[in-house]
Amino acid sequence: MDSPRWWRSAVIYQVYIRSFADGNGDGVGDIAGIRSRLPYLRDLGVDAIWITPWYTSPMVDAGYDVADYTDIDPLFGTRADAQELIREAHEHGIRVIVDLVPNHSSDRHAWFQAALAAAPGDPARERYVFRPGRGEDGELPPNNWQSVFGGPAWTRVPDGQWYLHLFAPEQPDLNWENPEVRAEFERVLRFWLDMGVDGFRIDVAHGLIKAPGLPDLSGDGEDVLEPTKRIDHPHWDRDGVHEIYRAWRRVSDAYPGERIFVAEAWVANPQRLSRYVRADELHTAFNFDFLRAPWDAARLREVVDSTLGALTEVGAPATWVLSNHDVVRHVTRYGREHTESRGPVHDPGDSLDLERGTRRARAAALLMLALPGGAYIYQGEELGLPEVEDIPEDRLQDPVWERSGHTRRGRDGCRVPLPWSGDAPPYGFSGEDVEPWLPQPESWKALSVERQTGDPASMLELYRSALRLRRENPALGDGDMRWNPAPDGVLSFSRDPGFTCVVNVSGEPCDLPAGAEVLLASGDLVDGRLPADTAVWLATS
Repeated sequence: MDSPRWWRSAVIYQVYIRSFADGNGDGVGDIAGIRSRLPYLRDLGVDAIWITPWYTSPMVDAGYDVADYTDIDPLFGTRADAQELIREAHEHGIRVIVDLVPNHSSDRHAWFQAALAAAPGDPARERYVFRPGRGEDGELPPNNWQSVFGGPAWTRVPDGQWYLHLFAPEQPDLNWENPEVRAEFERVLRFWLDMGVDGFRIDVAHGLIKAPGLPDLSGDGEDVLEPTKRIDHPHWDRDGVHEIYRAWRRVSDAYPGERIFVAEAWVANPQRLSRYVRADELHTAFNFDFLRAPWDAARLREVVDSTLGALTEVGAPATWVLSNHDVVRHVTRYGREHTESRGPVHDPGDSLDLERGTRRARAAALLMLALPGGAYIYQGEELGLPEVEDIPEDRLQDPVWERSGHTRRGRDGCRVPLPWSGDAPPYGFSGEDVEPWLPQPESWKALSVERQTGDPASMLELYRSALRLRRENPALGDGDMRWNPAPDGVLSFSRDPGFTCVVNVSGEPCDLPAGAEVLLASGDLVDGRLPADTAVWLATS
């Protein structure tokens, strides 16, 4: 726990709290459930966990609508439970990162309730983005911005003003030009740092600052999970966010133990991303270019090179990620004809081959964990869980479903509760006869932790082996790499001392370096050759 610069090599496990483990039997995951599964996470071999929002919330957007940033929602437990979780995690050698949602609050937050009760021009309204409307009677929204979840990004209040919400109407955007907002979030940071958390994942880190005058957005609106190609976008990736993060870094640096930040920033290119992780700003940022890359050797190599090139210039480590709670699980993504991620959507016309998707996912895991820097594992990817694409419409809960007029199913398919044990739902997630908040498919009985444990061919044992070797091998984690000559469609790179990773993205078997010792492979070799869609770790001289 006292290793310096731990975050440069860390493997961090994302706990989507509603779906990880249910400790009190109400069908929803909670802090008690996480505590009960800490030995599993320790034995898996992760360095830290990132927990999605556990704050007081009406749960319009699964907790990303925060009503109180310094309290725990009763659905998940209490402050005392959170304190015990942090303590117990540390005893297991696991650090704890919590989610912070600074772009917007819940409309139930005391500040927004005060803003609604106040008159236009009152200081209470200055904490949010209120504006008069356009048109003869102010009946039109202040501009043409669209919500990420669908529909206009503005809602009118009874006195005629409009407020901005880049997400749901129940998630009003905070006004980060207001010093009171900045001071409040520094207080929130200190509250959790004092409790002992090891860092923060920053939701929508590329938001917060809006262009002066709130100009119209030319062209079509853009999804938050579709990185803007515009450098001067009116509400994404504005230069003013960096002043905020420099202030936050000063707060975290005042605490012992290297407390860290990771940014969720969907930006135009690696050079723009590198601005968030300069030496006096945030520590790391998610690498969404890697997540979105198709299963194509040339494209994967291009992403690796551009990422490492941009981040090396500012002295920051890369992070690699394949899935999260907002995108289609990569077993399914890689099993489709068109494998490039398009956020939480896919083309249902693409044929799905889960066997191929699983094979590629196994290879991608070894690629990710061999690259220089850190990595994020989304809960369930170590089990090889696919996307659940047939959740009944009456069970869908993502606000995207309603806001899109039932044309986009949203992100529920990657958020289905985990299967732990047993042959039928709830698979040990909740107590017997308790129905989880989202339905689990019957096919998951073969993917439970219980079923996979001890099976050397399982996805779970592949991850356990990879994480054990990663900790033991001094070549892995932070550091450098060099590409090796390889046939078309094959990625081969080496890291010192004495480590090589080969990933066969082509359609044909390929030869391995002569004299190399196989440390771990994502699938069986065939006559000493590496089959298609397979990766191998080698000890080389």
